[in-house]
Amino acid sequence: MYYSTVYLSPLGKITLACDADGKNLVGLWLEGQKHYGASLDEPLTENDSVPLFAAAKNWLDRYFAGAEPELAELPLAPRGSEFRQGVWEVLCTIPYGEVITYGAIAKKMAARLRKKSMSGQAVGGAVGHNPISIIIPCHRVVGADGSLTGYAGGLEKKIRLLELEGVDTARFSLPKKGTAL
Repeated sequence: MYYSTVYLSPLGKITLACDADGKNLVGLWLEGQKHYGASLDEPLTENDSVPLFAAAKNWLDRYFAGAEPELAELPLAPRGSEFRQGVWEVLCTIPYGEVITYGAIAKKMAARLRKKSMSGQAVGGAVGHNPISIIIPCHRVVGADGSLTGYAGGLEKKIRLLELEGVDTARFSLPKKGTAL
């Protein structure tokens, strides 16, 4: 069983989800986001009274007000393969207001896995399936060519999140084709 609640953000409605004992956040999805709830194997039961949700909403309030809340403030337990977990751990190291490329994440994952190289596409799949968006900052990942590609919540929302963090998005381009559109 998973519990859920809704948070009304400047980007629209966000659904938060936690595990059955209310100890760990397992999901944060923007309305209309690709892969919404895909990591969960049971339906969500709305329960606004879970204390963890109050803490997560407070974190989001501060984030959207321009503060830099720490990831460690919230107990996160995203569900996914070992590889995806590794990519999400790398995402958690991206500093507020900075970006990283898929290729740079692939190099980090190759080093972790003691491989010579790693597929940028595999990394892109893991980034795109991040079940706790915003808090696990997948919006901070860009293409090596400077394109703002690959955000399951939509490119407009990715741009707004980066601008909120003070990133000059004018230096990036929008992809001309692909699944991120």
